[in-house]
Amino acid sequence: MSASIATPRRRRADARRRFQGWWTYAVCIVLGVITIVPLLYVVLGGFRNTGQIAAEPVAWPHPWITGNYTGIITSEAFWRQIGNSAIIAAIATLVIVTLGSCVAYALARYEFRGRELLYTIFTLGLLLPLTVAVLPLYIELRQFGILDNPLGVALPEAAFGLPVTVIILRPFMRAIPSDLEDAAAIDGCSKIGFFWRILIPLSRPALMTVSILAVVTSWNAFLLPLIVLNDPSEWTLPLGVASYQGEYAQDTAAILAYTALSMVPALVFFLAAERRIVGGLSGAIKG
Repeated sequence: MSASIATPRRRRADARRRFQGWWTYAVCIVLGVITIVPLLYVVLGGFRNTGQIAAEPVAWPHPWITGNYTGIITSEAFWRQIGNSAIIAAIATLVIVTLGSCVAYALARYEFRGRELLYTIFTLGLLLPLTVAVLPLYIELRQFGILDNPLGVALPEAAFGLPVTVIILRPFMRAIPSDLEDAAAIDGCSKIGFFWRILIPLSRPALMTVSILAVVTSWNAFLLPLIVLNDPSEWTLPLGVASYQGEYAQDTAAILAYTALSMVPALVFFLAAERRIVGGLSGAIKG
């Protein structure tokens, strides 16, 4: 009797699992289509001309027109904007990783009064949007004389990127066994030596995660470069895209081509580093 009762239950459980699996696949497919279709439209639209897009907004390129892409690729302004974005992202990432790892180490491995309060302050930093601090930030940067300067963008980006960096790194560093630190101390290694020689190498997955997030966030930043950089020669790629859209407002195909090319560096970088991001975040959550 018990076996006959268990069999229908098992069948219902198997059917429920299959339904949940198909439902999960269906949701993933729908979300993938929602994400990929606009990207394909932008990329393929760059291989058409404005007249074709006006006549048939959704159509396959025929014939394929490469002039929009080649004109942008051979443009000096486009590559200068990529270089500016890369410089700012490199500076911001270096500051974020260096300071964030030091702060996370102190909050994870040192015992002192107010430690949790300080960590809470970093957590609350996630709730502070950049738009709230735009005016005082602009005034402060002007007083320091770093407007129209990569540092004027990179340093504030680093400041706003520190909270998430500390939140990711602290649990990861805290989860490293204290026996390693005790063994290092017995061998004559100081706390700073333990930090550089043991903790940093062991925290490499989390450090890669925060580095990747810092690069992508800096690369896609728009508001901060907009208020800091007035010289077109110092513009980053997002500012270049906005300027190009205003200058060539009637040439829809060229705008689509410029937008597609501007997405390539960040997209390639993110796809190449996706596994490292997931690995670092999972380690931080376990910690």
